[in-house]
Amino acid sequence: MEPGRYAQWLLEQETRALLSRLARVRPFALQETRVPAASPSYAAQEAIEAFLVRGRRELREQARRFLAWIASPEGHAAPPDRAHRRYVFLRLRFNAVLSQFDIFSEAMSQRSVCETGIWLAGLDAVARDALDLPGYLVPPPVICYLARGPGGAIRRARTRLPGGGENPVAMIRLPRERMIGSGLASSLVHEVGHQGAALLGLVESLRTAIGEAARRPGREGFAWRTWGRWLPEIVADLWAIARVGIVSTLGLIGVVSLPRAFVFRANLDDPHPMPWMRVRLSAALGEALYPHPQWGRVLAVWDSFYPRPGLDAVHAAFLDLLEETLPRLVEVLVRHRPPLLRGRTLAEAMGTEGRQPARLLATFKGWRAAPVRMRGAPPALAFAVIGQARADGILGPEEEGKILAGLLRYWALKCALRGSAICARSMEIAGVPGVA
Repeated sequence: MEPGRYAQWLLEQETRALLSRLARVRPFALQETRVPAASPSYAAQEAIEAFLVRGRRELREQARRFLAWIASPEGHAAPPDRAHRRYVFLRLRFNAVLSQFDIFSEAMSQRSVCETGIWLAGLDAVARDALDLPGYLVPPPVICYLARGPGGAIRRARTRLPGGGENPVAMIRLPRERMIGSGLASSLVHEVGHQGAALLGLVESLRTAIGEAARRPGREGFAWRTWGRWLPEIVADLWAIARVGIVSTLGLIGVVSLPRAFVFRANLDDPHPMPWMRVRLSAALGEALYPHPQWGRVLAVWDSFYPRPGLDAVHAAFLDLLEETLPRLVEVLVRHRPPLLRGRTLAEAMGTEGRQPARLLATFKGWRAAPVRMRGAPPALAFAVIGQARADGILGPEEEGKILAGLLRYWALKCALRGSAICARSMEIAGVPGVA
């Protein structure tokens, strides 16, 4: 076989092998073993599988077009480098499809782990509730998974995935070290806040709100520009405080309790506020939304962990500048009325009056008298109530863990049964045989 024809034959063989390997990539529903209660929501499973099936179908069509081309007179006449270039791009697309499969595989595979999978399904329910703002946004499906490390992360829905395509679900990565305590809600709802802020355009509208102050010359303008760089994380913290109250701040302290040099480190290229100031801002937002002496107690403890004396003059001056502008920033955040909330603040849209510390404690005492009543509470509210009781010393960490593990199992089972009923009704409507 002459060299040019051999090159074409070799590329044809490799493309057929690629198609053969692609055929072995099966839907998660055909390969993951898990109890029904550990399953992601029906909406999340459907969105993920539809996205991956679409990617495989498009790749298969591209491969078949390439095979047809290479067998055509035009392909026979093409120089080997041109044919090889087309194959290389085809193989890159194949690897992108596999990479996207792996992105979701990590989250889906954890559902097969005994107990952990059920807890994750329960956390999906918490995330959906924390994101829900009826009348203001349409929440995407959410799926949670665990990873090592102290903090969380989110791959937001409707953002571009590696290799192309729009992410069909919000994927929230949670720190394994927090399973299970109320502090888990701090990381979870903070990441939910990133998704909610994107759907409502909160960061963009707030940047407009502080734009004039950020354009001022001198020290004050510099402080506002610094806050502006940190806005995405600040808004996510605000969302978490509005949903779960002091649980958010105490959980944040657990994440950012690092060696002193890191806590006072001011890296303006980092989107996260410097830890020392971030905790102070969190407590100030909590005081603004839920006035109570607890915020002063938390700040006193934080200051005792990381006293300011001993800082160099530059760091001390920077902190003074931020603290001078912090009250005004809090005012802007809690009074801001973004266009998509139609004249309401975020706190008003979320109904934070029902999460005042006294009401949370009263709710917990009612649950102590009738524990079954806690199952009827929205999941995010349940975390806020239990976290408030823990913060006030009414509930110990051992009992807290048992209660939350039980609630996560209950929410997972409830969602699984609801999903089964929805599937059954859908099949009945569609006339699927064997469905009563």
